[in-house]
Amino acid sequence: MTTAEMTAGKQGWKFPMDFWLANTMELFERAAYYGFFIVITLYLTDIVGFSDKETGIVAGLFYAGLYLLPPFVGAVSDRIGFKNGLILAFALLTFGYAMLGFQPVVESKITVVLFLFVVMVGCSFIKPLITGTVAKTTTEINRARGYSLFYWVVNIGAFSGKTFVPFIRQGMGLRYVNFFSAGMALVALLFAIFVFKNIETPSERKSTKEVLHALVKILTMPRLIILTLIVAGFWTIQGQMYATMPKYIIRMVGPGARPEWVANVNPAVVVLFVVLITHWTRKYKAVTAMLMGMVLMPFSALAMSAGPWLQRLAGDSIPLLGMVMHPYTIMMIVGIAIQGIAECFISPRFLEFFSLMAPKGEEGVYLGFSHLHSFMSALVGFFMSGFLLDAYCPDPKTLVGLTKTELTARYAHAHYIWYYFVVIGFTAAIALFIFRLVTTRSEGPSRDSDL
Repeated sequence: MTTAEMTAGKQGWKFPMDFWLANTMELFERAAYYGFFIVITLYLTDIVGFSDKETGIVAGLFYAGLYLLPPFVGAVSDRIGFKNGLILAFALLTFGYAMLGFQPVVESKITVVLFLFVVMVGCSFIKPLITGTVAKTTTEINRARGYSLFYWVVNIGAFSGKTFVPFIRQGMGLRYVNFFSAGMALVALLFAIFVFKNIETPSERKSTKEVLHALVKILTMPRLIILTLIVAGFWTIQGQMYATMPKYIIRMVGPGARPEWVANVNPAVVVLFVVLITHWTRKYKAVTAMLMGMVLMPFSALAMSAGPWLQRLAGDSIPLLGMVMHPYTIMMIVGIAIQGIAECFISPRFLEFFSLMAPKGEEGVYLGFSHLHSFMSALVGFFMSGFLLDAYCPDPKTLVGLTKTELTARYAHAHYIWYYFVVIGFTAAIALFIFRLVTTRSEGPSRDSDL
């Protein structure tokens, strides 16, 4: 072993304090966000009074905005500094979540949308700030590991948030979930104020013109944009864990169902396997590793559609691991577990892909654009969800007066929803295979084709 290799081995898992502080704040922020987001469609329909279609549009615009705004607020962060940006972000989140908790007293859909916008802006600051901090506090030697650890922390936060939410939703009421999220954001705010320090120097800050130039440059990278469009297929299916699954499970299994715990299968799988899979795939190019995950996604949606098949085979109650579970729940768990494995292959390497393309001092802006795939998938996936739920698995409140036979008929094809996402998954996998084939055969090395 050479001296360089020994040095790389020693430094591979060593990170500065700012790296760990950023991840600690991310832990609390993700608990707040995912605790709220797993019930957002239930909140908008059951508390605020939007229809399934309206909920799909409102939640889709909210989710899409989370991933469109980061490049722009990243530019603001470059001007005010990472510390001030984090303080502003967590203050907005604390206020926004709290007001959504009070909102049902006011009973105004417009006001709900306003406070959703406040939360959206706060979350948009977090993405470039935290991922930018990870980029600034890692090196080429340990960057892949740094992002795998970052993704590990994200999923611990997601898991913890969704674990507590059912007790709040079923014990206190759905709207009180917002107060839980406000509390988590407040803890992160205290870290930002009293512990975190600025990590950039004034020379790293860019003018508005320079930032806009960087954004235009990103948008004119054909391979990067094409890859983003393809990966959006993965996130369109992944997004159904929040857009469709909570209503689907509650309407098909019953009001006692806990979709939050079903969704927790995803972060649990990621926490267990992301570091291992990232380490195993380190010898592969990023696109090759992502293709491995993309191939799994259509089978995820196919598993989610198999609830009626398992019900016909085994009945309404199936003993499993010391519990009795509904067949729809079991197949949803299987599908989400497959998604979690696929995510381990795709997400860390996609973040690494973008971070390596970012010039020094522009990490925040460039990494903000790494979430464009989620912007695209939100507009497609959430909008689809509202219309598909309305067609195949409608809100029970809209079916008052129907006989039991008529109700059974209305829900007989609810699982058809997932067939649409099977098609999207296969299309994205084929597109990524073609992308890899074309870029591998292209003449001359390029920065992105080497990743």
